[in-house]
Amino acid sequence: MTALTDRTDDRWDDGLIARSRPRAAGGIEEDGADGPDGTNGSGEGDIDDDALVRAVSGAGSDGGKSPAPPLSPEAQALRLRLDALRQLVGLSRTRLDGKTLAEAGRVLDEAAARRGLSPQHTVVAIAGATGSGKSTLFNSLAGVQISETGLRRPTTAAPIACSWSDGAAGLLDRLEIPGRLRRRPRETSEAEALRGMVLVDLPDLDSAVGAHRDHVDRVLALVDAVVWVVDPEKYADAVLHERYLRPLAGHAEVTFVVLNQVDRLPGEAADLVLDDLRRLLDDDGIALGEHGEPGATVLGLSALTGEGVGELRELLGQFTQERGAATRRISADVDRAAVRLRPLYVADGHSGPEIGEAARAEFEDRLAEAVGAYAAGLAAERAWRRNAGKACGTPWLRLWRWYESRRAPRSLAGLAALAAIGSRGQTVAPAPVEEEVTARQRVEQAVRVVADEAVAGLPDPWAQAVRETAVRGADRLPEALDEIAVTLGAAVAVPSVKPPRPTWWPAAVLGQAAMTLVQIYGGLWLVGQIVGVLEPKLLPPVLLMVAGIIGGPLVEWACSIAARGPARRYGQDAERRLRQAAAGCGRARVLEPVAAELLRYREVREQYATVAAGGSRLSTTRQ
Repeated sequence: MTALTDRTDDRWDDGLIARSRPRAAGGIEEDGADGPDGTNGSGEGDIDDDALVRAVSGAGSDGGKSPAPPLSPEAQALRLRLDALRQLVGLSRTRLDGKTLAEAGRVLDEAAARRGLSPQHTVVAIAGATGSGKSTLFNSLAGVQISETGLRRPTTAAPIACSWSDGAAGLLDRLEIPGRLRRRPRETSEAEALRGMVLVDLPDLDSAVGAHRDHVDRVLALVDAVVWVVDPEKYADAVLHERYLRPLAGHAEVTFVVLNQVDRLPGEAADLVLDDLRRLLDDDGIALGEHGEPGATVLGLSALTGEGVGELRELLGQFTQERGAATRRISADVDRAAVRLRPLYVADGHSGPEIGEAARAEFEDRLAEAVGAYAAGLAAERAWRRNAGKACGTPWLRLWRWYESRRAPRSLAGLAALAAIGSRGQTVAPAPVEEEVTARQRVEQAVRVVADEAVAGLPDPWAQAVRETAVRGADRLPEALDEIAVTLGAAVAVPSVKPPRPTWWPAAVLGQAAMTLVQIYGGLWLVGQIVGVLEPKLLPPVLLMVAGIIGGPLVEWACSIAARGPARRYGQDAERRLRQAAAGCGRARVLEPVAAELLRYREVREQYATVAAGGSRLSTTRQ
């Protein structure tokens, strides 16, 4: 047998296709019982290739790949959804665990694999439970005995494929169906209507052999459509409905459910069983394609007598010629993945993740409180007024303040010495740094409050990601705020750093100097009169002295009134600068990373909306 090869990347070896007896009357003999030596049960050896059953080798074709035709609107919509799903997985990979995204990744991989293979073929699997007659139906559709039938169970041990046209090699390679299990149907006028279809007979889905069930699960995840074969006795089987039909309810448009063996039901019993079957399918959530609506096709037939097989063949032919099964199947897979991912991306009732202005303002207020911006502003105001008072105070008051400042350190030193003597022999624990602890707690509370505001209504994985981002940003925030307080607060907290003098300071100095000179002049005048040097006139010098004594405090009082507004503005400016610095640090370390995380969530939510939107479904005329 000559091995058939296609292009290098699609090369496959058909191997031992069949060792069979010559075809009879334009058909083929059953070759499902070949022996291990390549001969059939009768022991006949190799014969001419023309007499052998042809395999779906892709001879003269591209091995399952062909130039892609222009995309239909449905295929274009599917491409957009797949691109959105790919971006969704990429954006979520660092936020969600791999198991959560595994289903979406599998859908993307399988979609890419299917879209890279022949779009001219439709792969349909025939599945059913033990004794349902699926292999008989498979042979009836093929028009020749391909799949072994009989009383022995299970009859079908591995998937067997039958293709009505060449070029499906890549598709069958993807299903891992070996060349010896690939068949061709009898060439008849009826077979021409099914050109482009690849029919796969699966093992029993309820087989006691685990490998058989694994074959079923693997192939069902890859085919374009499924024909579920049930019988009057087991059409309500729990394994069929709970393990297969119910989870695949979203794949109704690529689902056929046929009630086989209706010839065993007398009278109207077949219609009653079909109605009950439709009820069960409706309970499973499967939409039924009735009255021209898209959905699953349900019909009754008898594969043994041929009743209803022609109708199924016609429906499958029409379904194959539409060439939209692969698109429908992938769209249903995307829908299923979107439903499972919904709790991770959508929180019902949440208008949109963001940090509101109120939350930002509250966060900045808490940071300003933690850094002591208000107290620093008051200190700056007091420092400005104190500095202004030095300029406009009377010389005698300034002299008294100088004396007090010189005397205070000595008094404090004496008190410290007395305290040291009193505490001698005792261990005094250092006082706790209340301000630092309180400031750190305030910062942590501010971060916690703004994080809670940001994650309100978010799905749990993204809420956790936002909280972790806020916690990471707040890790060194208290230290950064301390540095800001030391740097900017020095202008108001350190006595040696003086605020700017008022503009009217020279006038105040001159006024106080004038009042002092008036006092001195009046005093000297009065002394001269007392000693007899000057003519005695008591009233003028007394009036001068009183004017100087009263004028000095009046000038100081006027200057203190004039200093209130500038001092307040100076304190507010100092508070604003410290507040802005603390807010800027908080924004850079907490708000901006949290906002970036929320922006990422909005991006993935938009991508999810595209994925979950659902592409335009192909309208079907299956009745």
